[in-house]
Amino acid sequence: MNWITSFVRPKINSMLGRRDVPENLWIKCPETGEMVFHTDLEENMWVIPNSGHHMKISAHAKLRYLFDDGVFEELPRPDAVQDPLKFRDSKKYADRLRDIRAKTGLDDSIIAGIGTVKGVRLVACAHDFAFIAGSLGVAAGEAIIKAFEVAIENKCPLVMFPASGGARMQEGILSLMQLPRTTVAVEMLKEAGLPYIVVLTNPTTGGVSASYAMLGDIHIAEPGAEIGFAGKRVIAQTIHQQLPEGFQTSEYLMEHGMIDMVVSRLDLPDTLARLLKILMKQPADPEDSAPEPVASDTEAEAEPVDDSQTEELVAADAASSDNPDGSEHRDTDERG
Repeated sequence: MNWITSFVRPKINSMLGRRDVPENLWIKCPETGEMVFHTDLEENMWVIPNSGHHMKISAHAKLRYLFDDGVFEELPRPDAVQDPLKFRDSKKYADRLRDIRAKTGLDDSIIAGIGTVKGVRLVACAHDFAFIAGSLGVAAGEAIIKAFEVAIENKCPLVMFPASGGARMQEGILSLMQLPRTTVAVEMLKEAGLPYIVVLTNPTTGGVSASYAMLGDIHIAEPGAEIGFAGKRVIAQTIHQQLPEGFQTSEYLMEHGMIDMVVSRLDLPDTLARLLKILMKQPADPEDSAPEPVASDTEAEAEPVDDSQTEELVAADAASSDNPDGSEHRDTDERG
């Protein structure tokens, strides 16, 4: 900064009564560079209207956009050891946890809740990437397992929203142990005959993608989400080849059979409700049921038959069937 920006400009603004515009009033689309008004973007679930680019959102926002009227009961987080290895890198892990909790207002990277989506009761579990890149530690693993137990107890499906960089290195082997533990929880849900749907969000990588994020009955992904195990740069340096365009995106994975569908955040509640009703063998909504058959033009224009005419026709038919001199009997006798 120089003396013009630090002294002259504030002095002129104070004289003219001008106010500084908040920096977050307009959001720039990462794909097209389009500037979108903050309020309009928030009303559109943080999806850029023209480009369809899905911005990263918090775990609370994911659940609020999912459940009916944004209402859900947040599940309590089980107690877990906070710094089991007394780890220290550039700073103490305990200090890092304290700082990130003060910044995000979260206890850890996992938030789970129970509620209804278009009338279907379910448990949803979401990663928050803002909390140490949504990494999986002991506390996060306990929260995920608790969510599966609540789903089994309430006999309702579970929907997972992973967004993670993988296992949390500050907890070492204890973090990696959460991968088989959460896998067992997935199997318990399936043994109970309950659906498990995964909605892959940007990004889903590392050990999370190698475990419960790829064990769903149905895999859905948001458009443009980065999904994979190792990073693209590491893969390119390992195989010494140029990676194809769009590698590790949700569209690329769908084209190669790794996921089932790519669904916009705006259409996700309707899609999940429809899939879960099929998996749970529940009746569809009345508006989704087949329409009643409409009478054809011939049937609509046909005149009703008079009761007296009906009785005359029945009597004539009975008389012809009892007539021993009918033509049918004569033909039979002649052939005999």
